[in-house]
Amino acid sequence: MSLHLNIYMINLFVILFLFGLIFGSFFNVVGLRIPIKKSIVKPRSSCTICGHQLNAYELIPVLSYLLQKGKCRGCQSRISPVYPIFELLTGILFATAPLVIGWSGELVVALTLISMFMIIIVSDINYMLIPDKILLWFAGIFLLERIIWPLNPSWDSLLGAGSGFLFLLIIAIVSKGGMGGGDIKLYALLGFVLGFKLVLLSFFLSTLFGAVIGGLALLFKIVKRKQPIPFGPFIAAGTLTAYYWGSDLINLYLQILYNGF
Repeated sequence: MSLHLNIYMINLFVILFLFGLIFGSFFNVVGLRIPIKKSIVKPRSSCTICGHQLNAYELIPVLSYLLQKGKCRGCQSRISPVYPIFELLTGILFATAPLVIGWSGELVVALTLISMFMIIIVSDINYMLIPDKILLWFAGIFLLERIIWPLNPSWDSLLGAGSGFLFLLIIAIVSKGGMGGGDIKLYALLGFVLGFKLVLLSFFLSTLFGAVIGGLALLFKIVKRKQPIPFGPFIAAGTLTAYYWGSDLINLYLQILYNGF
């Protein structure tokens, strides 16, 4: 019985990983096309160099890239490794989410959150933009999910949404545009999903990650001083960290604060 159960669980993880690979490829298309108001259905994906339209067997996540040795079948130009890396990352995030969240309704929320972030990361890296259309679409999904699987207490979603919006708005006003409008709206949505405490922790961690990685990028001259850096990836990392382990981090901080090391 135990062996059958273990095989069943492994199959579930594999299925989630495969779904992550497939959706990761789709999220990449959405993140590239929605900001420039282009259909996500037509035209079919093609080589950005020669315009060669990709066939079905050229669109298999990760595997197509490996079989083609990272080159376009039409012009032999190099395909960016970002595509398979992005697909793999989505697959890994999908497959590992149950290890933290568990097999509960909240897992649906976690997978939705990951999906939104993968699209936002692509859009923000390529265009320095978080499209309203993406946020509105996911706002409807999260609203339905929080009705089915509410926070405890349920009003924490509204408090989180309000505090996330106002906190980022104040920062944007004080910094005179240092925080974009997309970030403000995104944090209002994240506050609704995470609640008051975790959305504030999310912002703190996102800023911390951004400062550390941005500092290293400057140190190793990957980016130039005063060069804009997309904040979306750091928001994703900070939010998922807060969402997964926020309560433990807050309790650890309070324990250190009151009891010391």
